[in-house]
Amino acid sequence: MSETSEFPDGQYPERPIERHKGPVVLRRDRRDQGSTTDQRLLDSRGPSDWVHTDPWRVLRIQAEFVEGFGALAEVPRAVTVFGSARTKRDNPEYELGRKIGAALANAGFAVMTGGGPGAMEAVNRGANEAGGFSVGLGIELPFEQGLNPWVDLGVNFRYFFARKTMFIKYSQAFICLPGGFGTLDELFEALTLVQTKKVTKFPVVLFGSDYWGGLYDWIAKTLLAEGKIGEKDLDLLHVTDDIDDAVRVVQESYQAWEDTH
Repeated sequence: MSETSEFPDGQYPERPIERHKGPVVLRRDRRDQGSTTDQRLLDSRGPSDWVHTDPWRVLRIQAEFVEGFGALAEVPRAVTVFGSARTKRDNPEYELGRKIGAALANAGFAVMTGGGPGAMEAVNRGANEAGGFSVGLGIELPFEQGLNPWVDLGVNFRYFFARKTMFIKYSQAFICLPGGFGTLDELFEALTLVQTKKVTKFPVVLFGSDYWGGLYDWIAKTLLAEGKIGEKDLDLLHVTDDIDDAVRVVQESYQAWEDTH
């Protein structure tokens, strides 16, 4: 039997009216009479509640990771420096931040900060003035900060956890200048990731023994003494007052990382 034998006299049935939804074809009673996708997108604004729903937040979170990874993928070896946004420009800690930023730049490292004012600005400024690469990862806060003017490459984030991932992924070490809750948050996040071997060869330098000495002593005399951490965990922290010493720790750790990759 030929393909056309079921239709006498070589006649074919009339092509039914159909509707396309992307690659899908709908015919007969399967057709709907609704608007097209483009119409729904362009022709009406509709309610805006959807932008506050969890499924949409997931897409925004995904977008932050995509943007962050894309922007930072080609950043050279870098060191993240944390410190207080409240440090004034006439404070000695500000000048210290500038010197650390410059020293890291001269050692061939890009610097990465939270991109805000205070100690973060000082480090970005020092790196920028030394001809280095200065990166700032900002965060949306109730009080407006904005990226400081010495940032060469800046990325703003809505979510702390996306921003933290970028700090860890794209830097080889943390240096903590005197700071508050934000600095402590990043400090212990890094220590936890190194302790649990989520990241390796990642030094954490506490700069300023007068400021950090009490915390270090508490960790040694309370956490370690009561068995809450091990001896090796205490070695994850390096306390110093010397810029050259801080840069040396970073360089040695980076060399050790390179030797194993």
